[in-house]
Order: sequence, then structure tokens, then C-alpha cells
Amino acid sequence: VQLQASGGGLVQAGGSLRLSCAASGRIYSSAVMGWVRQAPGKEREWVAAIRWGVGSTYYADSVKGRFTISRVTAENTVSLQMNSLKPEDTAIYYCTRDVDWHKVVAAKADYWGQGTQVTVSS
Repeated sequence: VQLQASGGGLVQAGGSLRLSCAASGRIYSSAVMGWVRQAPGKEREWVAAIRWGVGSTYYADSVKGRFTISRVTAENTVSLQMNSLKPEDTAIYYCTRDVDWHKVVAAKADYWGQGTQVTVSS
């Protein structure tokens, strides 16, 4: 299983970015895909998750209403649309994958991508 994240960059506060994650191999309907971020000097923070089969989505309170997670099953990709970005959203964002929803939302999924840097300037 490989996860390849992309789409990070530098944006001003209030702006938007879209992250993408391409997954290799077959993804079963029981899989849960997620995004986790880690800011300098801080612990990892789960951001969003989506159940691959049914498409149910879940968000951390800190991003609810601003971020949207989605997936394209035919392309094995999951995306994170980030709007109304704030300086506190600055972090490295990781794509994750597991079959255990609890592990994904605890930022303890078995599979992680390499991360992509998101920097929001004030």
C-alpha cells in the first residue's frame, strides 16, 4: 500500500488549497481514508476521514465547515478541499489509510503517505 499526497503550498489567510492523495493497489469498501496534520512542535492532529465504500465523512471540530474530504473510487484518490484557511492550519498534511475507523481518527492508521506542506500566511 502506497499513498502519495500532493497539492500543498503557500497561501494567504482566507485562501483555499486542495490536497490530493493517490493510493496504490485495490481499496476495499471497508477501508477508511483520512488526513492528519502536524504543525511544528505540536502533536499529530486528525483532520478528516471518509469511509471508502459508503462515502461517509467525518471532521475534526477545528476544520468543520471549512474543509471537505471526498474520494473518487474509480481513480483511487481522496482529496481535501481546504477553504477559509487560517495561519493555525499551517502544518504538514498526511494522507492515511486503515480499515479501523478508530485508528484513523486517532491519527494511528497503519498506512501513511509522505506528507505535503501547507503554509498559511497572515
